[in-house]
Amino acid sequence: MLLVAGIMAVAFNMRAAITSLPPVFPELRSAAGLSTASLAVLAALPVLGFGLFSPVAPMLARRFGEERVLGAALVLLAAGLGLRAVAPGLLLFPGTILASCAIAFLNVLLPSLIKRRKPDRAGLLIGLYLLLLTAGSVLGAALAVPLFNAANGAAGSAGAVRLTIGIWAVPALIAAIGWLPQLRFRTMPQSAGGAGGGGGVLTMGRHALAWQVTAFMGLQSLLYYATLSWFPTMFRDHGISATGAGNLLALMSVGGALTGLLVPVLAHRAPDQRLIAIAATTSIMAGIGGSMFCRGVVVVPFVVLLGLGQGAALGLAVFLFTARSADGHTAAALSGFAQGVGYLVATAGPLLLGLLHSVTGGWTIPAWTLIALGAGQLTAGVLAGRKISIRAQ
Repeated sequence: MLLVAGIMAVAFNMRAAITSLPPVFPELRSAAGLSTASLAVLAALPVLGFGLFSPVAPMLARRFGEERVLGAALVLLAAGLGLRAVAPGLLLFPGTILASCAIAFLNVLLPSLIKRRKPDRAGLLIGLYLLLLTAGSVLGAALAVPLFNAANGAAGSAGAVRLTIGIWAVPALIAAIGWLPQLRFRTMPQSAGGAGGGGGVLTMGRHALAWQVTAFMGLQSLLYYATLSWFPTMFRDHGISATGAGNLLALMSVGGALTGLLVPVLAHRAPDQRLIAIAATTSIMAGIGGSMFCRGVVVVPFVVLLGLGQGAALGLAVFLFTARSADGHTAAALSGFAQGVGYLVATAGPLLLGLLHSVTGGWTIPAWTLIALGAGQLTAGVLAGRKISIRAQ
């Protein structure tokens, strides 16, 4: 029971620190003196951190054990979130880097720990973990503006910013305390070697199918983090209130949770995954177009459609790591390759969208750019969805 409670507490903290920032980007720009370009870099930092720090997590876990690395990551997350609240003008970026490093460790090690400690309940626990992850994501987006507005009168704009971006250090610290009973365990991943080790990851670059899976995963992440980072600002530019923009972002996350859980089950039963890839990606493209070009309440169904497509694409991307692999070692290597390269590709999403908006002063060119990238994701998905597999050598 303590392990399950600890897993749920960890999962809740894996996205709230990210989704709580975009709804208050205009306030951050004012309070911290940030330019649009600086906000674009800030939006890209978490994804860049995932790509850079994810490969470090297994190495640390092999030395210290997964439980201890997860505990240290929670402390690091709380510290990073606290630092950026202390001095948003000076420590916002360093604090975000620390928090991103911590979340990268949580991303990699929590599913692995579940499979090793509770293999008989892995399906249920992974489902609960995804549910709590989504809950944190939704609350982070939905509460950002109300928290800012509630604190603005009492503490002023600067104090409100500190509260809004720093309050998420509290659940991270609570999760770290709740994780203390797990530190007596030292669950050790298998040693890197053979196809599943670092060499196996590198050999994935020799396979065209590995690049197709990576392209699908990377473009899916690019579109997700681009819309996550900039759609609240776009909605506000279109006349939607700050609270409404945050609620739309939360609604997008809710839609993603539904298909993210359903699609892997459907994909497992399908003869191949090409139709699922087509349905997911066309939903994303239609959702992006409708969200950017529609106004008022008409935008709501397109935001839901976008969320459904993003969740389906993420669920399919994770499923493809195993479906396109001939054995477990190859699946581990393909997962490491696709996530390492894919998250680095995804870093370009928030940067590109912010740059295009800054240069053009509008959202039309950014919209068509994202839709064009969606066409690339569609092509990669059709190729990766074929019923073939990789056997590492």
